[in-house]
Amino acid sequence: MTTDMSSLTGRPVIIGGGAAGLMTALCLAPEPVVLLSKSPLGAEASSMWAQGGLAAAVGEDDTPALHFTDTIAAGAGLCDEAAAWRIVHEAPAAVERLTALGVAFDRRPDGRWRLGLEAAHGRKRIVHATGDGTGREIMRALIAAVRRTPSITLLEGVEARRLLVEDNAVRGVLAANDRGVLTLSTNRVVIATGGIGGLFADSTNPGGCFGQGLALAAHAGAKLSDLEFVQFHPTAFDGPSRPMSLLTEAIRGDGAVLIDETGLRFMADEPGAELAPRDIVARAVWRHRAAGHRTFLDARKNPGADFPQRYPMISAFCKMAGIDPANDPIPIRPAVHYHMGGIAVDGEGRSSVQGLWACGEAARTGLHGANRLASNSLMEAIVCARWVTESIDGLGAGPRAMLRDQAHAAPADPAIVRPILTQGLGVLRDRDGIARAIRSLHPLARAQSTASDAALVGLMIAVAAIRREESRGGHFRSDFPESAPSAQSSSLTRADALATARDIVESIPSARSAKS
Repeated sequence: MTTDMSSLTGRPVIIGGGAAGLMTALCLAPEPVVLLSKSPLGAEASSMWAQGGLAAAVGEDDTPALHFTDTIAAGAGLCDEAAAWRIVHEAPAAVERLTALGVAFDRRPDGRWRLGLEAAHGRKRIVHATGDGTGREIMRALIAAVRRTPSITLLEGVEARRLLVEDNAVRGVLAANDRGVLTLSTNRVVIATGGIGGLFADSTNPGGCFGQGLALAAHAGAKLSDLEFVQFHPTAFDGPSRPMSLLTEAIRGDGAVLIDETGLRFMADEPGAELAPRDIVARAVWRHRAAGHRTFLDARKNPGADFPQRYPMISAFCKMAGIDPANDPIPIRPAVHYHMGGIAVDGEGRSSVQGLWACGEAARTGLHGANRLASNSLMEAIVCARWVTESIDGLGAGPRAMLRDQAHAAPADPAIVRPILTQGLGVLRDRDGIARAIRSLHPLARAQSTASDAALVGLMIAVAAIRREESRGGHFRSDFPESAPSAQSSSLTRADALATARDIVESIPSARSAKS
C-alpha cells in the first residue's frame, strides 16, 4: 500500500461510512480525523435505505416529553430513561443541524414541516425528505459535506480488521484493502459500522452490514449489551431481491392495512391494529404466515391514488415487480431491520475500553430498550455524534504507540452463518432452536476463518437470547411467552459468550455416547 500513514498518526479514527460515522467526522472538524469506509461512501450504509424519516418533536401539538413517553412505552421496560430523555430533547436541534448541512426536508407550502405518523407515536412527528427517500437525502448531504471538509482524510475501500489494545486501552487500528495492510496509530477510535442484518437471510439491511464493529469491539474486550433484541420490520417486500425492500410504516400511518389472500384484515382486533409497536405487528404477520396464509399491505384505499406522489421510491420498485399499489395489494413478510443491542456505551458514547467510542446502530445507548420506536434511529445517530466528539476532544491525542507486527484477520464472510441465525434466532425463538444455533456457531467462532467474526457476533446474540428466559420487545421466547416482573439489561463479553457456549455444547451428549 502506497499511502503514507505517518501523517495520520494520532488522529481520531472513525470506522464506518453511514450517517453516524459521517456526522461524527463533521462534528470533529476542524480537528483532523481519519474516516475508514470499506466501500464507497453510502454503498453499504443502512442509513441510505431509511425511508421513514427522523423522529423529532417539532410539531405545534408536540413536545419532547410526549416523544419521550412514546419511546419509553415502545422500549418495553428496558430503556435507559435518563439517556432517552436527553436524546429526544436534542432531536429538534438535530433536524436544524441537518438542515444547515443542506438536507432538504419536506415542508408544507407555508414553510412548516410536513410531518408523518408512524407506529406507536402519539403525534405526527416524523420529518421526511423527498417522501420515502429520507435516508438517501440525508446521506447525500452528509457525503457532500464530508468530501468538502479538508480536515477529514477519507479512506474508502479500507476495512478495519482488528483494534490494537494494550492494558484495556486502544493503541491503533489494523486495516486492509485490496493492495495490502496498514496500521493506524491512534488512541481514539469510534465504531460506527451499523447493524447486523447481514447475518440473516431475510433483511432490509445491505448484506455488508453484519456486525463487523461488534466483532472489533468484542475482540478488543469491550462489553456488549442487549444483543438478543433484534427488530424485525413487519412489512418488507416479499420478493427475491436482497436486501429486501422496505415498505415504510408511514404507509400504515396514512391508513393502509394488513390483509391476507382472502381479504381478511387480520390485525383489526389487536390493540393499535396496524400501528401497534413493530414487534407485535411482526409476530402477528409471522404467525399468520405460519398458519398457511399469504400477507399483504393494502394501500388501495389509503393512500390510494396518492401513493406514487407520497412514496415515489416504493412505487418505483413495486412497478418493477409488476404491482400498482393504488390497485394491487403488496406482498409483505417480516425481515430483520434493526439491532437494539450493541456496544455498551455511556452518555458520551464511551465503551468499557479506554479510547473506544461507538455511535449509531453499533452502540447500545439505552434509547431503544427492547424495541426501537420507529424513526428514532437516524435521530439517535445525529444527536449522539456530537456528544461523542465532545468526549473525544476531552481526551486529546496520546503519545505515539510502538505497535507490534500482528497477523491480520481475513476479510469476513457471513454466508455460512446466515442460515444458522435465520433458523435459530427468528421472530419466534425457543431454547432448543437457540441451543442448536449455539452448537453450530461455537466452532466457527473459535476458528480462524472468513466466517469467524460473523459467527462470533451471531454466537454472542444467541448466548444473550438463551440467557433471557422471558419475552420482551424484539425478543420473543415461545417457551417463555410472558415478561419477567422486572426488566434487566443484559451484558456480556467475548470471553463470557465463549464460556457459556462451551458449557452448552459440552452438556449435549454426542450421538455416539447416547447410543452406547
